[in-house]
Amino acid sequence: MRDHYWQSLLLGAAAFTPWLRDEGSLTRRIQQRCKLFTVRPLHSGLARVGYDEAALLGVPYDRYAFSREVFLYADGKPVVFAHSTCAYADLHGAWKAMRGLGNRSLGTLLFTHPLVVRQPLRYKALQFHHPLYQSAAAVLGDAPDRLWARRSLFQLHGAPLLVTEVFLPEILKLK
Repeated sequence: MRDHYWQSLLLGAAAFTPWLRDEGSLTRRIQQRCKLFTVRPLHSGLARVGYDEAALLGVPYDRYAFSREVFLYADGKPVVFAHSTCAYADLHGAWKAMRGLGNRSLGTLLFTHPLVVRQPLRYKALQFHHPLYQSAAAVLGDAPDRLWARRSLFQLHGAPLLVTEVFLPEILKLK
């Protein structure tokens, strides 16, 4: 299955490359580089997902899936827009912890659960017309021509959870 032009190789990302390629917990990495880390939820509930997302999750495109969207803030500045989605049925099984996260980080759950398996990262430069670009750019006064994103599929008891992280320019200011 083509991953709708998400690439396994990262080309042209320059300054964002260390952030994009890091396979550890993004939450932990940001927390180590700021004094105050916060999660600001935007949406948590049923939503239509993209065609490529539906295919990766194994759900019909015309059905709703569970979606969670948040901004990650470092010292009061938005640094990442995160979009996570899974099949609705998996909210009552493998991914039931997704329902009650609120303003807590999903990364904490994913990187502390011993049975969660992560598939390789894939990358994309999102342009203005992409829905995730538009959601991420909502907090930016002067949005760049493109925003770099990465995503990967996490598996728990055979149930997939797709996590996409869009990196905002402020992340480059973190040491």
